[in-house]
Amino acid sequence: MEDYGDPGGLVKVVHLLVLAGAWGMQMWVTFASGFLLFRSLPRHTFGQVQSRLFPYYFCTSVGCALINLCLVAPQRAWAQLTFWETSKLCLLLLSLSLAAGNALWLEPRTTAAMRAMQAVEREHGLGGEVAGSHRGPDPYRALREKDPKYKALRQDFFRYHGLSSLCNLGCLLGNGLCLVGLALGLGSI
Repeated sequence: MEDYGDPGGLVKVVHLLVLAGAWGMQMWVTFASGFLLFRSLPRHTFGQVQSRLFPYYFCTSVGCALINLCLVAPQRAWAQLTFWETSKLCLLLLSLSLAAGNALWLEPRTTAAMRAMQAVEREHGLGGEVAGSHRGPDPYRALREKDPKYKALRQDFFRYHGLSSLCNLGCLLGNGLCLVGLALGLGSI
């Protein structure tokens, strides 16, 4: 029988760096950059920036999850895995699946719906203002009420965007729990 033993120091360091890097990137994109850009850029510019940023972000998340899964999976025989090791593998597999779903399926659909929605908004002179800057009645609400095509595009966009956000939060939670497990496994600092 093969002796799996303790993974080498390099494997541990790479695993920690990739996991922490992915989690840090996810925290920044999820909680800092999106809100900052949304409040600072015109709506259509914000959408264009996000549509360029997210494919790289999701593919990087896929790559990090795949690297971590490949580093962790062969460390022990499957029959000898502890509860924590099994949980960690499941969390990394979940992160990989959710990030791949975002990269391959949700992001392209979200971007396509956003571009179609922006085309209708441009026809009505909308999209150049910073979110929250308009005074008086909401012109986007009026457009939704007046144009059923726009209303349907908006529903599609928010459906895909909502699913993408849930997948992103699942990746963030999975990587965060893996980091918590690693921190709790430290002997001393």
